[in-house]
Amino acid sequence: MKKWMFFLIVIMGIMSCHSVPKEIKVASPDGNIVLQAGTETGGVVYYKVDYKGKTVIDTSGLGILGKNLNLTKGFEVSDVVYNSHKGSWKPVLGEVAEIVENYNEMKLSLKAESGLKMDVIFRVFDDGLGFRYHIPKQGTNDTLTVLDEVSEFALTADHQSWWIPGDYDSNEHVYSTSKLSEIDAFAYNAPSYEKKIYTQHIVLPKAVQTPFTMKAADGVHLCIHEAALKDFPALHLNYMGSNVMKAQLIPSADSTVKSINVLPFTSPWRSVNITDDAAGLLNSKLILNLNDPCALAETSWIKAQKYVGIWWLMHIGKASWDYAGGSKDGKPHGRHGATTENTKKYIDFAAQHGFDGVLVEGWNVGWEDWFGKWQDSVFNFSQPYPDYNIDELSKYAADKGVKIIMHHETSSAVTNYEKQMESAYQFMNKYGINTVKTGYVGKIIPKGEWHDGQWMVNHYLRVAKATADHKIMVNMHESHRPAGMNRTYPNWLSCEASRGMEFNAWSAGNPPEHETILPFTRIMGGGFDYTPGIFETRMNVHDKNKKEIVHTTVAKQLALYVTLYSPLQMAADLPEMYEKRMDVFQFIKDVPVDWQDTRVLNAEVGDYVSIARKDKFSQNWFIGSISDEKARKFEFKLDFLDEGASYEATLYEDGEGSHWQNNPYPVKISKRKIKKGDVLMVNLAEGGGTAISLMKQ
Repeated sequence: MKKWMFFLIVIMGIMSCHSVPKEIKVASPDGNIVLQAGTETGGVVYYKVDYKGKTVIDTSGLGILGKNLNLTKGFEVSDVVYNSHKGSWKPVLGEVAEIVENYNEMKLSLKAESGLKMDVIFRVFDDGLGFRYHIPKQGTNDTLTVLDEVSEFALTADHQSWWIPGDYDSNEHVYSTSKLSEIDAFAYNAPSYEKKIYTQHIVLPKAVQTPFTMKAADGVHLCIHEAALKDFPALHLNYMGSNVMKAQLIPSADSTVKSINVLPFTSPWRSVNITDDAAGLLNSKLILNLNDPCALAETSWIKAQKYVGIWWLMHIGKASWDYAGGSKDGKPHGRHGATTENTKKYIDFAAQHGFDGVLVEGWNVGWEDWFGKWQDSVFNFSQPYPDYNIDELSKYAADKGVKIIMHHETSSAVTNYEKQMESAYQFMNKYGINTVKTGYVGKIIPKGEWHDGQWMVNHYLRVAKATADHKIMVNMHESHRPAGMNRTYPNWLSCEASRGMEFNAWSAGNPPEHETILPFTRIMGGGFDYTPGIFETRMNVHDKNKKEIVHTTVAKQLALYVTLYSPLQMAADLPEMYEKRMDVFQFIKDVPVDWQDTRVLNAEVGDYVSIARKDKFSQNWFIGSISDEKARKFEFKLDFLDEGASYEATLYEDGEGSHWQNNPYPVKISKRKIKKGDVLMVNLAEGGGTAISLMKQ
């Protein structure tokens, strides 16, 4: 009898855990975010989100449309399983030393009359939520051919938004600010538009890329992105009208197919940050928390880095990447930047001023015929040019305590790069080179693939894994927008994946507001190798025929090292420009790139942002504050400093008469003693900034 009663209790317990409740809901640990899910008429799966009692995402459809499996309708909820997690983890590199990871999870198991099954997993954090699909093997179907993803985000009003156009092949666009209903991606295709990208491929008039950031009338901020992106195309969004955004996936070489996935398959997370204000977005670690823990057994070789390099030299036209140009006899033209002699000068400069590395672009054969030809087998990643002695330079750098940073520009001939990856990384190991910058300029080979498609997403991940196998750190340029994979592969130090500094050297450039938008959009997914530190902002100083300028003051260039996060930061200007202004250069020498704490002092997307960060390896703090086209005055209360301690503050402010366009050079440097609770008052010029070091005494 006792045995039968025990069996009955166990059965009742299982039923109570897995029966379907009338209201299918899950809330954030603090209770502010409540997510409701279920099925509607026709068996369409939906979700809805409230924040502090107010709907922020109305009833929105979910599902995956497959060529062989229609996972968009006909479902009933067969089971609901809840789970919770409370903990923290320490990133190898990051903005803080420890990240809190608390969430409540709800798994919705769905079944159709046809027998098709699908799970939707929701995780709700205090700063937002994520959802993803799990597709089990279905009968005899071993693969899922994805034609579309129907995930919706039904917003509750025509919010203000910051966006770049949905583009299969480039994310290097200037941001637009508009209402949802005013999104116009085709404006970037207009003949009169002066900021076109060479490879841009904009297909839909209302499509945007993620991270896609919005501000509601009550000040609540939302940012839609993704996390744990692998074996799937990067996420875009398409405005469908009536304040609804829908997932839009980049196609494969077969334009009707978005991806082909082996079953069982788990999709990337779709993430939504929800915060009271813009500062909340910057404090959020939602995207990192949705990624898998570190996959590397040992990470002591992964280091944050500051570097200089043979790079800006070519962008401003003072040198070239190639060795022989159009010379038929292969003789040097004398303008090659990556020579042994020049590299030694950069190594000397790096060693003298405490930099970790020297990036050398144009060191390897293939640059004579690399751009715009859409051809394979251009570059050799183990063969230096004749005037670049890698044996001599690797020893010279090692003796100086400096690392050479390798450059692998693929010209998007990715199949050629994949054939050479193993030998290229062995070549790096041979010469003690532990960091590589990859590049994907141009149209992708295999032809028909796109920078943000499934094939390339998998390629970027293969590079991250292969470099890790060789204890190499990687910085990817022209890649897809990051989605927090640096948690799983912390050797993936940084990315470009947006419009960086180089555009100021040879195009209409980046407007002053650009850097005040990036932290709330592109950098939500991970560090940005923006390459700041330009002291000579007028290109006609280098070439009298050039008219371009960097849209900044010099003081703002200093502040960018704090406001634009990356564990890999470049002092991008020519060494001689720094040697002219060593007092100003001191901030770049002092500022760290790995942090134990971060505080957002003020923030408004597209207007201004001020951030204080604490060095991971000392008790020193650094502040960066930047503005758009408007001059601003700020007060910073230093309530984050240690009680009873004294600090020496060095302020690098826009000097008298500073203006990004008319007079970018003046920097006012002042020092004072400060303590916890003191208030610093700073002035930012139009397009300007302020940088502050707070050294504990």
